[in-house]
Amino acid sequence: MISQAIFLFISGAEIGFILFIILLVFGADKVPEIARGLGKAMRQVKDATNDIKSEITKSAEKQGIDIDISKDVKQQIDKVKEDVEEVTGPVKRRF
Repeated sequence: MISQAIFLFISGAEIGFILFIILLVFGADKVPEIARGLGKAMRQVKDATNDIKSEITKSAEKQGIDIDISKDVKQQIDKVKEDVEEVTGPVKRRF
């Protein structure tokens, strides 16, 4: 998700220029090794994150904590909608 946000502000030409500089600095034979290393590192971070999530979920279930927050969020949204309707109800005009 973070990588998507970073790439939103970089154009295709800028990415191409960065890749060109990387190619010049490291050489054509080192770029695949670097990419492989970055891929492995990203995979390890993703696996670690998933492990942490599963441990938190298991602990919460053992303690009897409801981890499904979508119900609470939906209730809060419905409450805000009702509050807005109460405020805007008398102000609305029919055309």
